[in-house]
Amino acid sequence: MHFSTYHESMKRILLKQLIDWKDRDGRKPLMLRGARQVGKTYLLEHFGKNHFPQFHRINFEKKPKACQFFEIDLDPIRIIKELSIYLGVDINIKKDLLIFDEIQACPKAITSLKYFCEDLPELALCSAGSLLGIHLANTSWPVGKIELEYLNPMSFEEFLLALGDERYLDYLSKFTKKSLTAEPIHHHLWEQLKLYYVTGGLPEVISTYLKYHDRPSLAFEEVRKKQHELIVYYYADMAKHAGKVNAMHIERIWSSIPIQLARNIDGSSSKFQFKGVVPGVRRYQQLVGPIDWLEAAGLIIKVAIANSGLPPTKAYTEENKFKLMIFDIGILGALSDLSPSFILAQDYGSYKGYFAENFVAQEFQTKGIRQLYSWHEGHAEVEFLREIQGKIIPIEVKSGSVTRAKSLQSFSQKYHPPYKLIISGKPFAIDDKRQTHYYPLYMASRIPIQGNDNTVGL
Repeated sequence: MHFSTYHESMKRILLKQLIDWKDRDGRKPLMLRGARQVGKTYLLEHFGKNHFPQFHRINFEKKPKACQFFEIDLDPIRIIKELSIYLGVDINIKKDLLIFDEIQACPKAITSLKYFCEDLPELALCSAGSLLGIHLANTSWPVGKIELEYLNPMSFEEFLLALGDERYLDYLSKFTKKSLTAEPIHHHLWEQLKLYYVTGGLPEVISTYLKYHDRPSLAFEEVRKKQHELIVYYYADMAKHAGKVNAMHIERIWSSIPIQLARNIDGSSSKFQFKGVVPGVRRYQQLVGPIDWLEAAGLIIKVAIANSGLPPTKAYTEENKFKLMIFDIGILGALSDLSPSFILAQDYGSYKGYFAENFVAQEFQTKGIRQLYSWHEGHAEVEFLREIQGKIIPIEVKSGSVTRAKSLQSFSQKYHPPYKLIISGKPFAIDDKRQTHYYPLYMASRIPIQGNDNTVGL
C-alpha cells in the first residue's frame, strides 16, 4: 500500500519507538515485522517523511532487479553507491533514512544487514517484511546485528486517535486505580469499541470507514467489501508461498477458526479441534506445518493451554493443545459473515464471548505479549493467565456486564493469586473484599505488564 492511500489521521504508537531508535547511540539496523496490510510501509514512510531530510525506499517485491546489487558481495559502501545510481538520487548516509521494503523477497539483503551494522552504523536503515517467518529457513539471519520491532493491527486506542477522539484517549492514559468512570464516558467508549469490532485494526479498512463515516450504512458496507478484498489477498499469499497441497490445508485451517469459535455453546473459545478441518486428517502432527505457517505469517493468534496455575506457565502446556484466533477482529467478523448491524445493535455486550476474547488477545499482543496462555483444569477454564509482578494472575473475559465467574473462583481457591481480573462490559472497579479487579473491555491494553507505570489497577 502506498503512503497516500491512508487517511492522514493514521497515527501509530510505535512511531515513538522509531524516533527513540533514530536518536539512540549505537543503533543497529531496524527490522519491522508483521502481517500484510498492518501498515508497515505507511509507518516507515511517515517516519522518513517527518523525521529525516530525505528517505529512500526499495520494494524488493516490486523491483526484483534491485536484488542484483547484493549478488557481487555484501559491501555496504558499494551497495549504497550503486543503489544511489539506480534510484537516481544521492543517499546521504549520515542524514537520510533508507528503507528495504518486502525484504523477504531478497534474502541476501537480509544477510547484508549484519555488514551495514558493522561497517556503516551511521546509516539509518529500516527494513520491513510480511512473510519473514516463512522465508527465513534458508537465509543467514544477522543474529545480534539488528533491532526487531513487531507491528500489529491498529489497537483500539490507535483507532480512537484515527477517529479524532484524543480527549478520550488522554482520559484513558491518565486513568488510575482511584479513577471513577462517568456513565456518559463509559457509554461513548463502549460505542467506539463496537465500531472497532466492525472495522478491526487494518489501516486501509479504517481509512475506508473514515472516508464514508458520515453515511454509516454505506461505510459499513464498504468496510466489509474492503475486508473481503484483503481476505482474497491473504488466500493468494497462501497459494503463492506455501505450495498447492499445503496451501489448501492452510486455507482450510484459517477458514475453520471462526466456525470453531462460533460453535461453542457457552460462547467462549476452546481447544482447537483437528478432526474435520481437512478430510482424512485427524491428528495434530499432520497439521502442525500449516498451523506454523499461519502463525509465522501473523494471521492467527495461538493461545497455549496450561493445565496448572503454577509458574512457569509454559511448563504446564502441551504442544498439541491450544486455542486459535484470528489476528484481527474485523477480519474475524468478515470471515464469520457477522453483520455489522448485529454488532452495533448490542448494548454492553450480548456478543458471543469468543468475539470479546479474540479482541482481548489482539490487545495483549499489541502490548508486546507475543505468547499468550489460558488455563484448563478439570471442568474449569479461564481465558488468560498473565504473569504480573512475578505472580500468575487469572483473567476472565465476559462479553457483557454479567460477571459471575465460577472458574475464576476455582483457580483462586487452588492457587491463591493476589487478585483476580475480569474484563467485561462493566466500568473499571476494584473490589478489595473479593480481591477482584474489573476492567472494561476497551481498557484491555491497560492491564499491567510487570508493573509498567502506564497501566492501572496495581
